[in-house]
Amino acid sequence: MAIDESKLNEMLGQVIKDIGATFHAPLVLIGEKLGLFKAMAHAGQLSPEEVAERTGTNERYVREWLPAMAAGGYVTYHLETERYSLSEEQAFVLADDESAAYMPGAFQAATAAIKAEGKIAEAFRTGNGLGWHEHDNGLFAGGDRFYRPNYVAHLVSSWIPALDGVVEKLRDGARVADIGCGFGSSTVLMAEAFPRSEFTGFDYHVPSIEAARSKAQKAGVSDRVRFEAFAAKDIPGNDYDLITTFDCLHDMGDPVGAAAHVCQALKKDGTWMIVEPYAGERVEENLTPIGRLYYCASVLLCVPGALQQENGHALGGQAGEKRVADVVRRGGFSRFRRAAETPINIVYEARP
Repeated sequence: MAIDESKLNEMLGQVIKDIGATFHAPLVLIGEKLGLFKAMAHAGQLSPEEVAERTGTNERYVREWLPAMAAGGYVTYHLETERYSLSEEQAFVLADDESAAYMPGAFQAATAAIKAEGKIAEAFRTGNGLGWHEHDNGLFAGGDRFYRPNYVAHLVSSWIPALDGVVEKLRDGARVADIGCGFGSSTVLMAEAFPRSEFTGFDYHVPSIEAARSKAQKAGVSDRVRFEAFAAKDIPGNDYDLITTFDCLHDMGDPVGAAAHVCQALKKDGTWMIVEPYAGERVEENLTPIGRLYYCASVLLCVPGALQQENGHALGGQAGEKRVADVVRRGGFSRFRRAAETPINIVYEARP
């Protein structure tokens, strides 16, 4: 079969772009770690020498780093002055770690995840899983920093208000369980917004629980937040007003069993808020940049993590609404609906 040269060149161009992005990732983390982005934010046009002086770094390295960032669109190069700057948008994404769009954490998670490539390749051969706890430590902090900006932007302002009657319960004083809480960002954000309610974050990963306790202490909410090391099917209690699962139901080896336990743990008028990656029902609906990200993460993290657990029912990171609904209903819930969505997540509401 003859090769179409234009299509070949298009394919090679895509590969070069992706290889460049792979090399780009650690440079973003270097820029964050050394304060290069922060030094450039709102500073106007700077030379490599000025950036190096502001950050106490070597000018020769900075002189090579800046065009690398500019080629990727992360820094702006000014031809007329041969200087560099950050636009307001670039600074919002790369230099303001309190912004709702801060993204270096995503690069930390990605570079940590790819370190498991050899183990995942072996899992392809054996069908075995690889637990979340077996990954590089950078994944845990990076995952938290990846998700937190999205939670900051939407959790309190739009996701919880989209649930029937939940805001009122939380304002009056409710009992809440946050399952799969990781470093506790979601738990702490809710506790800060609703001081009359009590929150417990659960996660089987003990180092994450320890990090969550530290986060709650620093936020000054330890009086109404606690964190305990339990898997989803083992959390104690049966009188929760609200149970939340943020980007983790699809990671569970027995999601139906987890759903059944959630149903039993809720009050009769309680609510389960399920936040899952944005996904369409069919493969062709997910052949998008965000779908690509989630499929790749699913291969490296979600599917092997689920296969490592009891039952090994791997939903995958692009499960879609119908499969999530099926899990929820098989777990004993009678009501299920899509309550909210963003380009990154879909929020579902389930009621007993």
